[in-house]
Amino acid sequence: MRPLLLSAALMGLTLAACSTSTEAPFDQGVCYHVVEEGEEVRFNVLAEDVESIEFCAARLEEMRLNFLRLGGSVLEIKGSYQGQFIFIERAGVYFGQTLEGGRFFALARTGDGRLAIPGVIQRPPASTPETAD
Repeated sequence: MRPLLLSAALMGLTLAACSTSTEAPFDQGVCYHVVEEGEEVRFNVLAEDVESIEFCAARLEEMRLNFLRLGGSVLEIKGSYQGQFIFIERAGVYFGQTLEGGRFFALARTGDGRLAIPGVIQRPPASTPETAD
């Protein structure tokens, strides 16, 4: 029984060593652009004294659009703000605790491509037939 427990413990340690996750810096108010080059991850300061993660996402979106206007082709970028990762994608913006882990939806794209909080986006009401008195 002991060899079985020992081998299970060693296998668990091996899996734990392989599943390292990248964590974002916790610098107060600093917005980073994250660049992955192979296995190396670089954090480039994009802006300082940023009020919130949503403003950092807006700065990243601004940077992405400026690069596209200059002829760039990168449509999705990553950033980080105070220990959280920001993922700018075609559908909108996602936040995550680690670079490799799960993400949650934070900002949606409107019909004209702008970013908005999902609950703020309102669709026109469906037309309903008028009721007779």
